[in-house]
Amino acid sequence: MFDFDYTFHWITVWNVLPEMLDAALITLEVAVLSMILGLVIAIFLSLGKESENELARTSSIVWIEIARNTPALFQIYMAYFGLGAFGIHLSPYVAVLVALTFNNAGYLAETLRGGFSSIPNTQMSASRSLGMSKIQTYWYIILPQVLRKVYHPMTNQMIWAILMTSLGTLVGMLELTGKTDQLQSLSFRTFEFYLVAALMYFIMAKSVLLGSRLLANRLFRGDA
Repeated sequence: MFDFDYTFHWITVWNVLPEMLDAALITLEVAVLSMILGLVIAIFLSLGKESENELARTSSIVWIEIARNTPALFQIYMAYFGLGAFGIHLSPYVAVLVALTFNNAGYLAETLRGGFSSIPNTQMSASRSLGMSKIQTYWYIILPQVLRKVYHPMTNQMIWAILMTSLGTLVGMLELTGKTDQLQSLSFRTFEFYLVAALMYFIMAKSVLLGSRLLANRLFRGDA
């Protein structure tokens, strides 16, 4: 039933730990880039969903609904395999980045929309009466307040992005999970490799959470 004579060989993992750390950096890189790009797109999607322009509103709604109501794995497959049917061949890295950006943008758009709706309309009127353009009002007055309100949900989304990069292994991306799978297949020390990988994911997630709290204490020190 159970093999209690299992002998751990941690030295096997230790010898290739630098390779796993490099793969973890790729994981962080993809997660951070997908969050930055996703946030930029999400700002336009959240505003577009409330726009009076039918094309902008419809396009935003379609993007958000697809991103939020289909599996992230499906989105990665569409970016990697689906676009290939149209002659667009992306590398595993780019495909995962595109898919996670698409997904993050959809979720962040709804988060931002909640933030925008919490800002009183009188602020726009007051800013316009002072001679500021609509773009200036959004950039200098409204958007900073919105980002402050949605700061913590964005932190959760960042952690989610880090964990979801693991799906990239299914299209051949050698991020942390992909590299771990490759390395353990050479030695068959499955338990040791995946335990160390899980610990690395845990440390990355907790580091983001801790860093977020420290940054929030610094940025929002004067908040009630």
